[in-house]
Order: sequence, then C-alpha cells, then structure tokens
Amino acid sequence: MATSSIKVLDKYGQEIKTVGFNRFGFDSEVPIDELRSLYLRPHYVSTAPSTADSSKEDAKETESTQGRTPYQTNSIYHPDSQSISYTTLTRFQPVKLLSPPERKRILVTGGAGFVGSHLVDRLMLLGHEVTVIDNFFTGSKTTVSHWIGHPNFEMVRHDVVEPFMIECDQIYHLACPASPPHYQFNAVKTLKTSFMGTLNMLGLAKRTKARFLITSTSEIYGDPEVHPQNEEYWGHVNPIGPRACYDEGKRVAETLTYGYHRQDGVDVRVARIFNTYGPRMNPADGRVVSNFIMQALRGEDMTVYGDGSQTRSFQYVHDLIDGLIALMNSNETRPVNIGNGDEFTIGDFAKLVRETVRKVKKEDDGVDVPLVNIIQKPIPTDDPQKRRPDTTRAKEVLGWQPKWSVEMGLEEMVRYYKAKLAEGSL
Repeated sequence: MATSSIKVLDKYGQEIKTVGFNRFGFDSEVPIDELRSLYLRPHYVSTAPSTADSSKEDAKETESTQGRTPYQTNSIYHPDSQSISYTTLTRFQPVKLLSPPERKRILVTGGAGFVGSHLVDRLMLLGHEVTVIDNFFTGSKTTVSHWIGHPNFEMVRHDVVEPFMIECDQIYHLACPASPPHYQFNAVKTLKTSFMGTLNMLGLAKRTKARFLITSTSEIYGDPEVHPQNEEYWGHVNPIGPRACYDEGKRVAETLTYGYHRQDGVDVRVARIFNTYGPRMNPADGRVVSNFIMQALRGEDMTVYGDGSQTRSFQYVHDLIDGLIALMNSNETRPVNIGNGDEFTIGDFAKLVRETVRKVKKEDDGVDVPLVNIIQKPIPTDDPQKRRPDTTRAKEVLGWQPKWSVEMGLEEMVRYYKAKLAEGSL
C-alpha cells in the first residue's frame, strides 16, 4: 500500500498530516508522508530473474526505479541464490536548508536503535548535522543506512562506555539496551552502559557546553505503589532482582545527570519514557507489542504472561519523538514523563492486536483470516502490575500530549512487519 494512501486520524478525529511543532524556537514539524517514505517502503526494490546475466541485471536495476520514488535503494533480490545486491542511494530524501546559525550539531548515542533511528530521521529532515554513535548490540546499520553518505550525517561504531570526543550543540543520550532479554543478557554491561556511558557523555557536554538529554525510563518507578505515576514518585524497585541492572542503572544515571547539573552547571534534560512501539522495533527483542504482532501475523498462538490483568500504556514512536525534541529545546530541567495515558490490560491488548492484524490483512489482501488463540504462561519475576504515566507536567511545560491512538499506530506497525515478512527480511 502506498504511504500516501494511508490516512490517519488522531485521538481527536483530526487527520494527521504532519508530526512535530514549532515551539521553544525550534521547528520540528515535517510532513508525515516524508517520514513514512523512510520506513514504510520496500527494502528490496526488485527481484532479478533466476537466469539473469550481468547485462540483464543492469537493465533490471534501471527498470526498478521507473515509476518509483528516486529516494530509494535499487537493491535487487536474487531468489535462486537467496542473495541481495546492494547499490547506493540514487538521491537522498530532501532536507530543510538551514543557515549556519540555525543548523545545530547534534550527537545521538544509540542512534541506530528503534527510537534513535526515528529521532535521527526527524533531525535529518529538519536540516541539522547529525552524528550517530552506536555499538550495534541491539541497533542495526539498516535503520539509518538511507542517510549514510549524506553531508549532514555521520555514523560511528563506538561504545559509549569508552570516552568519545566531538564538537556538538546538543546530545541525545539514548544508548542502552531497553528490552528485558537484551539488558539481562549481560547485566554488568548494562550497568556499565548506564553509568560509564552517561558519565562519558556528561563529561562531553561539560567540555563542549552542549545541552544534554538522557532518555530515562518508566522502569525507575519499579512495581509502583502509586497509580498513575508522576515525576515526584520515588519508585518501588527491587535492587537485586533480574531487572535491577536496567532499573537501577537508569536511576543512577539520573543521579549522575543531576550531579553534573548542580556541581558543574551542565544544561540537562531527563525524559522518563513509558512503553513505546512503532516501525523498526526489533521483533526478537521480547517486548509485548512486537511479540503479539509477529505471532498474530504468523498465525501462531499469542503468548500472555500471567493472567493478563497487568496493565500497560502504549505510545506511538512519533509522539515520543515530538516529546523528546520539545523537552530538549524547552527550559525544563526537571524529569518529565513522556507516554500515553491510554491504559490496557495485557489480555485486552492482545485481543486488540489480534483484531488489528485481521483487519489489515482483510483491507490490504482481501483475506479473512481466522483469529489466533491467546495462551497464558507464567509471569516473569518483578514484572510490574501497573504502568500508566501522569503526563500533567509534559502538558503544562511542553504543551505536549500524544496525538496517535493506539489503534492507528498498531495498524501502521502491522503493515511494516507484514511488508518485512513478505520480502523475507524478518
């Protein structure tokens, strides 16, 4: 389905044509179709015939761009050998032309990850100079490969546990595995990333006088005794449990951030991110949204851990990027929750995903698939029973609130995974 043919209505019934806004002296608004063209498009533009010789392959490559956007790769899939031949981009997506005083030098750590790649897309389209550092533990070059070679973009393989020197105006510090299977895989490494990585980036911000934003997490609230959770709540966290490497890692990262703010005058921002989903989320990372969608698309039983009565709130990634950019450019130095207040039990959410997958398959393919089964398994240790943000502060100081309904975001994510499955890249 062409990206331009997908119409999205926000939570208030208005069509979403752009994301972002012009606030705090920073214009972050871009057309939604420009963003979609970077992730809702075929990765393999064409398929080569099994008996193609080199001349036919060249002809096929030329043909592959006919009637298509010029801002795509011309990569050709060879089904006989199950291989892919890559070419460079014919042309980069147009980016805003800014004067030198307007153009910021922005460093994004973890910029090849799920959230980071969407932030990079937005900042690039806005015309800023973006440097990404990532060690690719959970990130992937493919999420930002469409910018490699652009004069405003630089990609560096680097682990934030080691010092990094660069000149920059803003630092978005996102680097840290965020899904339980990944951050529990090497608990000590996760803690080192949270502490040493944040220490190094704060030291860089101090030296360059850059503004520093760290993406903290709703996990700092642990299994909360207050509902919904506001920024004044100190949390209820098990410091020695299997999730502590992430929960306590982020808590000490916040402590370190405010230590540099009070002691050295570093200009800091702290975003506490609640559950976020969207295209480019790794389907193997064990998070509930990607798990449910992939199981439903494959016709497998959907797995709910526990009795399904635990609750979560889910925000679409474009709302999160709006919030991060607004916070970075505001004057708010206190922690700010960024999340969607629409709360679901996991059981009800599984049913919603199941219905959404069925709806998308019927609309796009004309296929009426049967509903898959929902099964239950034992709940993991220290799994929070409730999670919903109090976003009053974000609304009051940033003028931010989520626009995307969970249902509309799910439809777009289902189409993304569905296209990836069809082309064989998942």
